Amino acid sequence: MIIIDYNDKRPIYEQIAERFQNLIISGVMEKDEKLPSVRMLAVELSINPNTIQRAYAELERDGFIYTVKGRGNFVKRDEELFNKQKERLLKELERHIKNCLRQGIKKEELLDKLQVVMMDFETEAMA
Repeated sequence: MIIIDYNDKRPIYEQIAERFQNLIISGVMEKDEKLPSVRMLAVELSINPNTIQRAYAELERDGFIYTVKGRGNFVKRDEELFNKQKERLLKELERHIKNCLRQGIKKEELLDKLQVVMMDFETEAMA
């Protein structure tokens, strides 16, 4: 469920938090579903439990999960949060597209790349 990319320059806790965000937003993880315990996930990923705790703290701060003392961490399903996340991603995409256009990348090249990315994504989703 969680894969760490050691070539990624981002901290491991950010990668973990982002992966859980994606699982929650896409509906793979459902409302009130329990997340793996900090210890269990740390053992599974062979990393320090403090790293998992930091990722969970970030997820809770951002409103993706909630904590029940003595029971664990659970998915919080907040449509307003998901809409804000979607809006943020679309604004980020818009900024990247404008950068590409400023750098001289043609509209056709962008559309071709979008098609390739979409086909790759659909292929991965089926696997």
